[in-house]
Amino acid sequence: MKNIRNFCIIAHIDHGKSTLADRLLDFTGTVTEREKQDQLLDSMDLERERGITIKSHAIQMEYTYKGEEYVLNLIDTPGHVDFSYEVSRSIAACEGALLVVDAAQSIQAQTISNLYLALENDLEIIPVLNKVDLPSANPEEVTDDIVDLLGCDAEEVIPASAKTGIGIEEILEAIIERVPPPKGNPDESLQALIFDSVYNPFRGVETYFRVINGEITKGQQIKFIATGKTYFADEVGTLKLSQVPKKSIKAGDVGYLITGIKDAREVKVGDTITDAKKPTTNAIEGFEDVKPMVFAGIYPVDTEDYEELRNSMEKLQLNDASLVFQPESSAALGFGFRCGFLGMLHLEIIQERLEREFDMTVITTVPNVSYHAYTKKNPEETLLVNNPSDLPDPSGLDRVEEPYIKASIITKSDFVGPVMSLCIEKRGQITNQTYLTQDRVELSFDMPLAEIVFDFYDRLKTVSKGYASFDYSPIGMRASKLVKVDVLINGSSVDALSALIHADNAYNIGKRMCEKLRELIPRQQFDIPIQAAIGAKIISRETIKALRKDVTAKCYGGDISRKRKLLEKQKKGKKRMRQVGNVEIPQQAFMAVLKLND
Repeated sequence: MKNIRNFCIIAHIDHGKSTLADRLLDFTGTVTEREKQDQLLDSMDLERERGITIKSHAIQMEYTYKGEEYVLNLIDTPGHVDFSYEVSRSIAACEGALLVVDAAQSIQAQTISNLYLALENDLEIIPVLNKVDLPSANPEEVTDDIVDLLGCDAEEVIPASAKTGIGIEEILEAIIERVPPPKGNPDESLQALIFDSVYNPFRGVETYFRVINGEITKGQQIKFIATGKTYFADEVGTLKLSQVPKKSIKAGDVGYLITGIKDAREVKVGDTITDAKKPTTNAIEGFEDVKPMVFAGIYPVDTEDYEELRNSMEKLQLNDASLVFQPESSAALGFGFRCGFLGMLHLEIIQERLEREFDMTVITTVPNVSYHAYTKKNPEETLLVNNPSDLPDPSGLDRVEEPYIKASIITKSDFVGPVMSLCIEKRGQITNQTYLTQDRVELSFDMPLAEIVFDFYDRLKTVSKGYASFDYSPIGMRASKLVKVDVLINGSSVDALSALIHADNAYNIGKRMCEKLRELIPRQQFDIPIQAAIGAKIISRETIKALRKDVTAKCYGGDISRKRKLLEKQKKGKKRMRQVGNVEIPQQAFMAVLKLND
């Protein structure tokens, strides 16, 4: 066990985490020349294109140092804030972490939040200054920032370049010298932490775990503590680029397990695996069910594709257990699903994967968060509102609570003003402001989650010229004065466009929604009124004028009453059409509500 090292790499998006992992694999000879490719651990097309890690991966390397063989387990972590629970479980499976900071961009918000996670788990932190070969790099200044943040010596920071391979040997040396070997008792009953799972269509769910105590052997009967289910370990092994089956995996090591489970929801990240006959008494702390934060309706463009969409969603769920969905129907869009996502990036990824992997074109409704509603009749009972149309009648409503988050934004000091005014416009309350260096400020806000679901991230990047980085964590529910704004088109309410909005912003947003829809809905043969309403009160109205044929063209000269007669006749026809005509709403109209500021 003394020759095992488990470590992860933590970094902000685009600071060179995947490239550094590639170089470590090259240097330790884990990958042959034939298997080499950039971003080797990012296996999804989407990850390669966007340059982000979505799914965490684990890989084992062997390295000889001072004549001794060492086994190094790299447990990769996703970088985005949406997947912070997965990051926390990956960190819990390690003893050390490489903190990668870009020498050109310095420390960003996610670096700090993931660093705090690592420090809470008592990990040994090895700071790495990446991209030192760039012309725009500022190694001395950024090294000082790292020293201030960690309280380490400047000599401990390893300058490196993952692209050219500078400093890779020093990093491996530091992992072996500084990261402590895993502690654990191989003779105790089995206790292992699940930090990830992948779905293999041929073999069922593959579970990735780290053994804390005891050992897991092939053919052993095991039990998952959180779900209470027992299985047989059909195959256990370690993770090189391909899987290497072994007889057993002992304490301190990382491996994979195949039990033939077909449903990804049975394997929960953060759960504890133990022996079914001699179970361990203490489960590993920190397990929680992944809670979706953002909800949106996903509907097939053609209602006949509903069953096909259901199949696609079920297959996606096998790969991504944090996606939850249930059927719902909308008067405007027909049958579809109400889906829960971890955040906006997760929603984008699911939508993109549906289109790419399953050829499904879908309509996504306005994303919203889940609220708690309390009625006057029964003020103790909490009603969960995931869809604005589920909100009880306002006359019997006692209060509505919405989820709040603690947002931390790191930006250059030149942009403090615009960033603050954006956050205050989004109903944020500033709680803290710290200067990390002379020109970098960390701002902390308490904000409603619903406000950042819309266009917050894009606008934050705009007001800070791309310099601000953003991270958030939930802090519970708070009561708010919310109203439901309905959109009526031609007198009938379109449920897919209704939203819960704070009372102070309702008039403004209702007005902008109507204006936006007027631009997007094509003109018909009759006038179409577009109205925004709170309950029975109309707060805004726009009209799309009718296309009209000049019926009086053939009356040249003559009495005015003849022209009037023709116009009256046309008016009657238009009125009748308006009663029976229905308005086609284009797909962009549903998405446009998100981009009201453009």
